[in-house]
Amino acid sequence: MSSWSHGAQPVGFESANRQAFFVDEKSMAGLKVELPTIQNWSCHSCSGCCRQHAIEVTDEERQRILDQRWEDDEAVGPDQPTIVAGGPIWNRSQRLAHRADGACVFLADDGLCRIHAKFGEEAKPLACRVYPYAFHPTGNGVTVSLRFSCPSVVGNRGKEIAKQTTELRKIARAVVPKNLTDWPAPEISPGQRPDWPDFRRFVEALDTTLAGSDASITVRLLRALFWINLVSEARFDAVKGSRLTEFLGLINEAAAGEFTDETIETKEPTGLAKTQFRLLAGQYARRDTAVDLESGWRGHWQRLRYGVRFARGRGLTPRVQECFSEVPFESLEQPFGGLPDGADELLTRYFRVKIQGLAFCGPAYYSVPLVEGFRSLVLIYPSVFWLARWLAASEERKTLALNDVERAIAIADHHHGYSPAFGLRGFRSRVRLLARMDEIGRLCAWYAR
Repeated sequence: MSSWSHGAQPVGFESANRQAFFVDEKSMAGLKVELPTIQNWSCHSCSGCCRQHAIEVTDEERQRILDQRWEDDEAVGPDQPTIVAGGPIWNRSQRLAHRADGACVFLADDGLCRIHAKFGEEAKPLACRVYPYAFHPTGNGVTVSLRFSCPSVVGNRGKEIAKQTTELRKIARAVVPKNLTDWPAPEISPGQRPDWPDFRRFVEALDTTLAGSDASITVRLLRALFWINLVSEARFDAVKGSRLTEFLGLINEAAAGEFTDETIETKEPTGLAKTQFRLLAGQYARRDTAVDLESGWRGHWQRLRYGVRFARGRGLTPRVQECFSEVPFESLEQPFGGLPDGADELLTRYFRVKIQGLAFCGPAYYSVPLVEGFRSLVLIYPSVFWLARWLAASEERKTLALNDVERAIAIADHHHGYSPAFGLRGFRSRVRLLARMDEIGRLCAWYAR
């Protein structure tokens, strides 16, 4: 989980310190909040978040819910627990209970929250109030990102985020720590940690590359990868301020000349790269942060068997979620007609929101450096298309629809930065190996065709 956001199975700051640090109202009033300028969102009561997330609660929230006496409410009743134990036996937590159909016990038939309806928004667990927002440090303020596991975020539906400053400051009041300005900027690469202004120069250069309108999103990602690889090999001890801006501008121009839609090559990835990629995409396809995940030895054994099948890449895909049917692995390697109409805009918005919100490195993403975090973020691109192909093939289609891409982004972003598995050595080693093999760009082009 990112540094000051909420959801299932926390990974970062919040899991240990959620009740420890609060910013007083006076200081929050002047807090600098940077918002994504290209994103809209309002809740449309689809209730997806009330079904797919295990919401952990603090002791204080648990007691508040118990004091609400839901056993006396006819819609819940005395026989329905509201709080249950969750997590592994060595790290027990408390979370909201879910019914047999997967719905949170407080989800009403109209798709609304019973706690919210009866006691007001602030009576809900903080995790529910924050979603789908996430807040990340910027040195002298916070920047806001969003989770694309929410269909309304994917669809860009609702009120402009840029016009929600008042509401977001109110949420931030509950999650931003007092020592905000003490947080250092993330590393660029191991051992290279700039100050915040120079770190933001790298981020702004990435956003500029992806915001370009002269090429497809595939090409723009390849350009960004090209100059990020150059950055990974450089030292910046003496390259700062305006000199750094000039350097980033030069390598950005070089990348634009190197990659165009007319010159892009679609080469099949190597067998080793495909194996590593399938294992990665298979992790995105799972429901590791869902409340219906098989637990115990049975669940571990099932995931091991799935992993073996993804590694082999022969025969039929395992059915890791209900939306996926068993289809031949080989069928997902064939061309699917390229990006459907609307996908370029959606994917551009996705990557820019993640970059502007700093939701891809540092405390927002397992504390990894910017270079490694961006490579992991780019691997979302072929993963989304692999999952979209799987969704289309599950309905016996050989071309992609925009809805396939939308659903695939929601599935993948449900995990990205939130599932503990993605911060472990195995996943990070896989990303590093694909980078060393120079296969990340090739995977992007191959699965987007």
